[in-house]
Amino acid sequence: MSTHNAVLLLEDGTFLYGKPFGKIGTATGEVCFNTGMTGYQEVFTDPSYYGQIIIMNNVHVGNYGVMPKDVESGSVKVKAVIGRNLEDKYSRFMAEDSLQQYFENENVVGITGIDTRALVTYIRAKGAMNCIVASCNHNVTLDLNFLKKELTKVPSMNGLELASIVSTTQPYTLGNENSNIRVAVLDFGIKKNILNCLVDRGVFVKVFNAKTSIDELNEFKPDGYFISNGPGDPAPMDYAITTVKEILLTKKPLFGICLGHQLLALANNIPTYKMPNGHRGLNHPVKNIITGKSEITTQNHGFGIDADAVKSNPQIEITHVNLNDSSIEGIRIKNSKAFSVQYHPEATPGPHDSRYLFDEFVQMMK
Repeated sequence: MSTHNAVLLLEDGTFLYGKPFGKIGTATGEVCFNTGMTGYQEVFTDPSYYGQIIIMNNVHVGNYGVMPKDVESGSVKVKAVIGRNLEDKYSRFMAEDSLQQYFENENVVGITGIDTRALVTYIRAKGAMNCIVASCNHNVTLDLNFLKKELTKVPSMNGLELASIVSTTQPYTLGNENSNIRVAVLDFGIKKNILNCLVDRGVFVKVFNAKTSIDELNEFKPDGYFISNGPGDPAPMDYAITTVKEILLTKKPLFGICLGHQLLALANNIPTYKMPNGHRGLNHPVKNIITGKSEITTQNHGFGIDADAVKSNPQIEITHVNLNDSSIEGIRIKNSKAFSVQYHPEATPGPHDSRYLFDEFVQMMK
């Protein structure tokens, strides 16, 4: 087995050999999996994946190359990629680069030749855990004992605050500055296409750093507030929970997605918890309790909000539930204009069933 020059080592001691892809090197993080068949570039650049190593469950990844417009942030955010067939050759004539070159340019370590179906089945049974991916040149032997020691240094995702790391350092604006609808966005790792969904509806947005005070947000004179998605555990984000509480006092419309959903819950004394595997993919069924309709949704989260606490809180109305596991996918604060969803209605990649939520948010502000 020493002839193999790439290895995946899990926290429980399980290891799998494969072939190197992308940058030669070592990467550590929490292992997770995405079941989507397309949209790999959008997945890799989603800031919510920061600190994680992702298994792409689809058999072929990279087969349509990469393009600059197919990104959700300025850089790849995953720590490493695990695949069955990570492809260097691609078929899309519009693509500007191969996945191999993209990973090299972005310093992303990859391992290919892994039986991802078997690996995902194993992770689903054992639960999320840390891992290390290492690759080397042909004449170097990978030292598993050394890698095991390195893996012990990796912090648990439970209790880890990461949103402030991926947040913008400087405020910036998008859209028509003469618009009569202005939204202050708290950036905890926002995806570009969330902002596009607001701008496309005539909204002028200003994106602020995660730790911006309510006073600075209000200097923008917003008609509403948006609380973004992002990576890590929401529970230690005291700075953000405080700001959300202060936003609620303004009585102006508030819309939260993913991490923003969890922060709205925490601001209303609803605890969060770490899920065994989370939801990551493009085909998660969700029921809208208000309309009775179902939606096929895009999701990427490893934490959820406590269902019992939500049901016992008279100020919270459940608006959406997951049809696979009955987890809470949407809430609304009664006698308020604040609401949130756990999934991603901008859906890049994924189906656009849920984009009506942006229309509802705009209508609230009007």
